[in-house]
Amino acid sequence: MAGTRRWVVVMALMVPGALCGAVRVETGQLSGVLGTNREITVYRGIPYAAPPVGEFRWRDPRPAQRWEGIRKANHFSNSCMQSGNTLQEIQTRLEERRSPFPPQFYAWKEPRSEDCLYLNVWTGAKSPSERRPVLVWLHGGGFMQGSGALPIYDGEGLAAKGLVVVTINYRLGIFGFFVHPELTRESGHNASGNYGLMDQIAALEWVHRNIAAFGGDPNNVTIDGQSAGAHSVCYLIASPRAKGLFQRAIAQSGGMFMPSALAGGLSSGGTPTLKETEPEGAKCGRNLQADSLAALRAKPAVQLLGLNAPARPVVDGYILPADIYSIFAGGHQNDVPVVIGWNSGDGTVFEANSRMPETVEGFVQEAGRRFGSMAHQFLDIFPVNTGVDAARMRSAIARDMMFAWQARTWARLQSRTGKSKAYLFYFDLIPPGRREFAIFGAHHSAEIVYALNNLRTWDLPWTSQDRKVAAAMSGYWVNFARTGDPNGSDLPAWPSFAAGTPRSLEFGDKLAAIATPQKAELDFFDAWFAKQRESRQR
Repeated sequence: MAGTRRWVVVMALMVPGALCGAVRVETGQLSGVLGTNREITVYRGIPYAAPPVGEFRWRDPRPAQRWEGIRKANHFSNSCMQSGNTLQEIQTRLEERRSPFPPQFYAWKEPRSEDCLYLNVWTGAKSPSERRPVLVWLHGGGFMQGSGALPIYDGEGLAAKGLVVVTINYRLGIFGFFVHPELTRESGHNASGNYGLMDQIAALEWVHRNIAAFGGDPNNVTIDGQSAGAHSVCYLIASPRAKGLFQRAIAQSGGMFMPSALAGGLSSGGTPTLKETEPEGAKCGRNLQADSLAALRAKPAVQLLGLNAPARPVVDGYILPADIYSIFAGGHQNDVPVVIGWNSGDGTVFEANSRMPETVEGFVQEAGRRFGSMAHQFLDIFPVNTGVDAARMRSAIARDMMFAWQARTWARLQSRTGKSKAYLFYFDLIPPGRREFAIFGAHHSAEIVYALNNLRTWDLPWTSQDRKVAAAMSGYWVNFARTGDPNGSDLPAWPSFAAGTPRSLEFGDKLAAIATPQKAELDFFDAWFAKQRESRQR
């Protein structure tokens, strides 16, 4: 980690005459390829750390190895080990209308391997002296799936607007977040798990040392992520190990402020402690009949995938010293400007995660069991009279608990305990030409292609309003990466968050500042979560 690694730093420079502009980084020379936009050069599959395989499974990332000659950075690396999402599985879900996500939203082209710690760079810079702002994208996928190579994450759209864009892979699932008592003992810092977060930090350290070779400014780095990528942004802002590695942050549909005891089945719940999760890891070892770490490390990767082990960051006292709410409430976060927001349909693919029944009777009973003396207030805000109401409220509850409340809480805490500004957004634009998926609305992940200026990667009949929103949203992102303020003279004014008059920027049929949506719902969860925190502290 920062301050502990002994990585050799080599001055980066452009090497003229090589394929698409060879560059020298600390481990050797790289040649890239031209993008679809011939003004952009792409460098794919750059190793930022050594393969975490064999005896190095479940260890801190190590320095990448040097190479001789010019390495052709012309293809993406392996995706990290993960289950599911073959092309046939994606097509089946689409045909059965069980998911709004097309193949562009999944990693299925690249082979999957534990040897996966690579990143990709898009740049329009002509020389290292340009010092363009840098945006590092952290992919989503519930810490179980995903890749920096997905088409919707293509960095060309933002690179064409002046950024140097980096996408990364990081260890997933049991390979990235396995907690075990023996791993804790051998670690040297009395912690285990969080290997995926360590990878993200290692990638940011690589960016700090090497991005100048691509015309990027190592002292002007923005981290951006969606879903689990947004959770990662939250963790990195909370982690002292990431201090100084970025100057701004964007979180699209994600935050980690809920008390861990309430996480239940919620992918966006709280962060458990090392003590709470170590028994799960020990149980996984027993299930594999592995009586030592050496035996666990010798197990084939596909056998470990079959365990379906929990995959989530933990409060380990090393990467994460405390729960996220406490870190922010105490003003101990890395104090950087933030853009945070959610989609109006964020809950449509997560309605089961609300853990509320689909029948009226079951819904009312569960409200009483779960919310106790606050059940009456809950049912006033989320009323159900029919089964249709119950289904709709399940979606709304998932959205508000998992995404909207997290975003507003984040903005409130930052404005209360930090010096840097927070900006809230609300995405409410349904992708066009998909009437069969209208039930999902402005669904989880729908905003990505707009924010990254990537409409071209998703084959839909885009309208003038879609193009307007994409131009504006990506414009705000670029402005923010440059200065820490998303505003520009050619864009509607976006006020920073203020507790007394909370405003958000709506991206939808209109593009304007609005009163932050779902106030009554979010106020309810404020009161309820405050009550839970009080009971946990007694």
